[in-house]
Amino acid sequence: MFFSQDWRERIKTENPDASFGEVGKLLGAKWKELDEDEKKPYVDQATKDKERAEEQKAAYEKKSARSSGEDDNGDEDD
Repeated sequence: MFFSQDWRERIKTENPDASFGEVGKLLGAKWKELDEDEKKPYVDQATKDKERAEEQKAAYEKKSARSSGEDDNGDEDD
């Protein structure tokens, strides 16, 4: 997604008549053209964002479990 966000406007500018689907195909083709060093910043961004999302999800689930009457083991309080 980070690559697509970064390149979408460039692709649309270079191909002003391209449909949404065609832009997606062009983005996919461009991604395939990149070597590993060119992909690395986008892969690193995605990895970092995935870690952030997992941390937020865990915090949300912990908070949600506490507010629903479950303890840290997922068991409900008696």
